[in-house]
Amino acid sequence: MFTYLWLACRFLRSAVRSRCDVALENLVLRQQLVVLTRSSRRPRLTRADRLFWSWLSRAWPRWRSALVIVQPDTVIRWHRTGWRRYWAWKSRRRGPGRPRLSPELRLLIQRLARENPRWGSVRIQGELRKLGMEVSAESVRCYRRSALRRPPSQSWRTFLRNHAPHIWAADFFTVPTVTFHTLYVFFFITHDRRRIVHLNVTAYPTAEWVWRQMIAATPWGEQPHYLLRDRDRSYSAAFIPRAARVGIQTILTPVQAPKANAIAERLVGTLRRECLDHMIVVNERHLCRVLQEYAAHYNRGRPHRSLGLETPTGPPARAGPPETGRIVARPVLGGLHHDYEWVAA
Repeated sequence: MFTYLWLACRFLRSAVRSRCDVALENLVLRQQLVVLTRSSRRPRLTRADRLFWSWLSRAWPRWRSALVIVQPDTVIRWHRTGWRRYWAWKSRRRGPGRPRLSPELRLLIQRLARENPRWGSVRIQGELRKLGMEVSAESVRCYRRSALRRPPSQSWRTFLRNHAPHIWAADFFTVPTVTFHTLYVFFFITHDRRRIVHLNVTAYPTAEWVWRQMIAATPWGEQPHYLLRDRDRSYSAAFIPRAARVGIQTILTPVQAPKANAIAERLVGTLRRECLDHMIVVNERHLCRVLQEYAAHYNRGRPHRSLGLETPTGPPARAGPPETGRIVARPVLGGLHHDYEWVAA
């Protein structure tokens, strides 16, 4: 009964409406019928459907009364989206404007931002001005964004490089003698230049002997801020406060983690491969003399790949060969290694 009354009211209402409204309503209902018959489950609206309803919402005031398949808010959202896209298309660049920066300059801005993550746009602008390039801070801000994907922090390589001159490493290793006794070698090595600071041998590595080596390695105030060491029992409980009183902070490596003291461990391997594996040690005095001679060669004459093939004591004087001269070899450890240099004839 209610359905018939609703239909009667709709009939009476349509009788007094204009023919234009009736024609538009029929057009709208037919369009929705096409949409519904095009899909079996959920009606799929195309771009043309959205354009149709966006236009109709502006042209016909009573468009909401004939809308069935979507909500009115959806049509309003379609219209606003179309409005934004229309003005984006209309505002596109169609003529000459501000000239873009050259690809080389853009790459330079990104490089400065990547290598100096703490620099701001104005700081980079000033650096470019020093190089004779006039760029606005807004342009720098625009092109440096692609290079700022990581947080503004220094790299681990930079952090370690800045602290390496203040770090020493200490370690023990054992050497058997010809009479099957065990000798202990103790050394200090710097982290920045891989220089052997001090080296000594003993058969009884007591805590007092280790502290005397610490004093012998720092005779004129040359001492590290941090000393990297393992958990050997030769370092007594008094070693840490003693070192702290002279301004040295000791750092313990983790248990069974030789890579934590990699520079000292690598020196042990070098001493074995290039020196100790090729001779038989007689006694403590013999081992100390051999290691002292090799340590002098290691510091002054052995190139290191980690130092760009320079020696731990620094790059040698690169003077050209004399007009009349020759290259002579100076034997190390009886000819196990050699140092070469120019001498005048």
